[in-house]
Order: sequence, then C-alpha cells, then structure tokens
Amino acid sequence: MVHPIIDATEDNLFGSFEPEAFYARHGVTYIEEMVQNARGLRQCTRSWIPVDQNPKGVVMVCHGYGADSGWLVQLTSIGFASQGFAVYAIDHQGHGKSEGLKCYIPDIKAIIDDCIEFFDAKRQNHKDLPVFLYGESLGGALALLIHLKQPGIWAGIVINGPMCGISAKFKPPWPAENLLHLIAGFIPTWPIVPTKDIASVSFKEPWKRKLCVKNPHRYVLSANHQP
Repeated sequence: MVHPIIDATEDNLFGSFEPEAFYARHGVTYIEEMVQNARGLRQCTRSWIPVDQNPKGVVMVCHGYGADSGWLVQLTSIGFASQGFAVYAIDHQGHGKSEGLKCYIPDIKAIIDDCIEFFDAKRQNHKDLPVFLYGESLGGALALLIHLKQPGIWAGIVINGPMCGISAKFKPPWPAENLLHLIAGFIPTWPIVPTKDIASVSFKEPWKRKLCVKNPHRYVLSANHQP
C-alpha cells in the first residue's frame, strides 16, 4: 500500500488537492456525521468507503490523545479504504469536532463504551465481513481494551505506539509528577502539566510536526482551555 501521506505537505493535509479531489484520487468516499452518546454529548463520526467495489473487510479506527480522526490518522484510514476496506472512526469526547471540555477525559470506560456503541452499529452493515481494530497512541490502548471487552468479535487488531504507559519523555519533573496526583483530586480540569508539546516529541520528521500543528481542531493549551 502506498500511504496517502505522500500527497500531503507541511501546510496541507491534502497537499495540492481539494478534499473531494483527494478522496477521488484514492478511490474512496468520505462521510461525516454527528451522533449523540449516552451522556448527551454530540460526537463526530467519520467513514471512508471504497468506491466501485464491495468492501472485503472493515477497519474500526481509534485516534490518539490530543488528536482526532480527521487529521493525520485520516490519511491512514484513506489508505485502508483504498485497499478495499470500509473504515469507521469517532472523535473521542473533547477531541476534534466532538463536544466536551477540550482533551479532558474524565472516565476512560465511557470513551470505550462510546467506541463500542458506534462500532457495533456500523458492524451491522457488514455482517458477513471480518472486522479489525486499528489504534494509534491512546487509541492503541483503547483498541486493546475494546478487544478485551469483546472477545471473539474481532478478526484482528493493529496497534501503532499504544499508550499502555507514559514515556519518560512526556513526564514532568519528578516532584510535579507526584504532586499532580494530589492536585487532580481537587482541580481535575486545570491544565497544569508541565510537559512538552505532543507534536514536538511524536514526530521525527520536521515537516510532519508542522503539518500536525496545522490541525484546526488541535488542542492548544493557552487558546482552548476555559477554566
């Protein structure tokens, strides 16, 4: 598979193409819809369906923390769809176009339930096809937890850098790391973690870092947090 990121530039996810032309170039149809979860929050869902062929399988995508399913992970989703898979993803609570305090996840179990509810609904459209999970970073951990919660349902799982622990390069200095556990009990939504910007440590190639920060729905601490 030739990854669609070859068409992207540091300034534009779709490179020199308009979005519709980009999807057509890779032989996929893109659909974006809003759904309401069990907590009454509106969530953005996305689908990439191969054009002019019946899907040979289904891939359910879980994006990472601070990201959303409409930016870099979308290029991977387009890649899967161009190879004949129906692909579905949902912006987690507080991420992308979904409602909720920006990048605040009060309960990881609720996020897992959101994914399962959406994925189960889409699976009904492809009852005879194998269904796979794909997750990046936090999404990798979510994919593993979903797989464990629904044993026997998934044909396979692909995880890219799953956040099953916090890398030392993301952690704040030792005193702050320990104090944060106490502070979070009193002010859980206050953005006080003294750590590096995610984009600066998540991508080795400088141009991809620049593209990452072009995401219009990316979490920027000073601009997006409302105490």
